[in-house]
Amino acid sequence: MTQDQVAEPIRVVAAAEASRRLGLSRKWWVLLAVGSGSFMSALDASVVNTILPLLNQAFGNVATVEWVVTIYLLVVSGLLLGFGRLGDIRGHKLTYLSGYAVFVAASALCGLAPRVEVLIVARAVQALGAAMLFANSPAILTGSFPASERGRALGLQGTMTYLGLTAGPSLGGWLATVFGWRAVFFINVPVGLVALLIGWRSIPYDTPSGRRERFDLLGAFIFLLGLSGLLLALNQGYAWGWRSPLTLGLLAAATLLLAVFLLVEWRVPSPMLDLSLFRRRAFSAATASAVLNYVCAYCMLFLLPFALIQGRGLNPSQAGLVLTAQPLVMAIAAPLSGTLSDRVGTRLPGTLGMLVLSAGLFLVSRLGPSAPLSSVALGLAVVGLGSGLFTSPNNSALMGAAPRHRQGIAGGVLALARNVGMALGVGLAGAVFTTVLAQASGAPSPATIFSAVSLGLLVASGLAMLGALTSAVR
Repeated sequence: MTQDQVAEPIRVVAAAEASRRLGLSRKWWVLLAVGSGSFMSALDASVVNTILPLLNQAFGNVATVEWVVTIYLLVVSGLLLGFGRLGDIRGHKLTYLSGYAVFVAASALCGLAPRVEVLIVARAVQALGAAMLFANSPAILTGSFPASERGRALGLQGTMTYLGLTAGPSLGGWLATVFGWRAVFFINVPVGLVALLIGWRSIPYDTPSGRRERFDLLGAFIFLLGLSGLLLALNQGYAWGWRSPLTLGLLAAATLLLAVFLLVEWRVPSPMLDLSLFRRRAFSAATASAVLNYVCAYCMLFLLPFALIQGRGLNPSQAGLVLTAQPLVMAIAAPLSGTLSDRVGTRLPGTLGMLVLSAGLFLVSRLGPSAPLSSVALGLAVVGLGSGLFTSPNNSALMGAAPRHRQGIAGGVLALARNVGMALGVGLAGAVFTTVLAQASGAPSPATIFSAVSLGLLVASGLAMLGALTSAVR
C-alpha cells in the first residue's frame, strides 16, 4: 500500500472536519468569494469582443487588436493544469488568492495601457490570474461544502459564470459608451478587492497533500506550447484557411508536442497531470461529456449570429437580445439541477440534460428565415435548459471522482474541458459554415446562410447525443 493510499482516509476525515468547522454561514461567504471570481473571469472573457471596434479606433491596428482576445484564451487554457497542480502542492487558498491579486493588478494595467502592445501583455498577465482562479475554485468549493451539497454549490458557481458571460456584452457596451473602453477593465479593481478581502477572511486554509512532490516544470512548459498551438490553429483556422500551411503546420506541431507531453507525464515521478485519473470511468466519461457539451454550445454561439444578422437582417443589439435566452435559462437551471443531483445522483440529470440539449439544437436547426423570433428564443431556451441540467451534475461527478489530493488537477481538467470544447466548437462550426458557403456561387443568400447554419447545428445535435451516451456510461 502506497503512502497516498494510507493518507487518503485521513485526508477525507480532515476535509469533513474542516467542512463542519466552516459553519452554516461561512461556507456561503466562500461561495460568494469564489462566485465573484467566476463572474469576473467570465465577464472579461466575453466583454472584450464588444469593445474591439473601440480598441481599433484607439490603436488603429485590427490584426494586432485581435490578439487582445486571443492571448487571453491561449494563456488561460495553457496554464489551467499547471495552476491546478500547484494548488494541490502549495494549497488552494494561497494559489487562488494570489490569482485574485494578479487578476486585479493586471486589470488596472489593462486600463492604463498607453499602447496596444502593453494592453496585450497586460491581458496575458490577467489571463494568468484567471487561470489560477478557474483551476482552484472547484477544489475550494468541494472542500468547503459536504458531498450532499456539492452539486448545489457548483451549480451556483456555474450560475455566476453564466451571468458573467451574459452580462459581458451589455455591461461592457454601456461602460465603454459612457466612460470609455478603459472603464471595462477598471471596474474589476474595486469589485476584485472586495472579493479578495472576503476570500481571505472566509476561505479556510487547506493542508496541501503534496508538499514533498516537485512541480513538473518540463511537463507544464510542453503542455503550454502544445495546447496554445492547437487552440490558435482552431481559433484562426477558418480565417487562415483550414488547408493553409500555417494552420496545418500548427496542428502538426501541437499534436507532436502533446504526444511528447503524455510520454513525459507517464515517466516523471511527480507529473503535472496524473494520468491515472482517467482510468476511473466516472472521471474520464465526465471529462469527455463536458468537452462535448461545450463543443455543442459554442457551435451554436458561433453560428446563430450569422443566421440572425445576415440571414434575418437584425442589428447586433437585437440579435444579442434574442441570444440572451440561452444563458438566462442556464443560469436558472444550473443550481436547480445541482440540488437535484445531490438527491438522486449525477448520472440521470446529466444524461437528461444532454438529451434536452440535442433536442434543442435540432429544434433550432429546423427554423427557417421566416420563423418568428419567439420560436428562435424558445429553441434557445431549450438549449439553455439542457446545458443547465447537464453542467452542475457533471461537474459534481468529475470533482467527486478525483481523490482529495488531486482536487486541483480535477478543477484544472474541468476548466480545460470548457476552453478546449469552446475552441473545438468554434473550429467545427467555422469549418462547416465556410464549406457550405464556398459551394454556393456568388454572394451568399439568406437561404444559403440558413442552410450552412442548419447543417452545423445538426452536427452539434448529433454530438450532444454522443455526450448523452458518455454521460450515461459513467
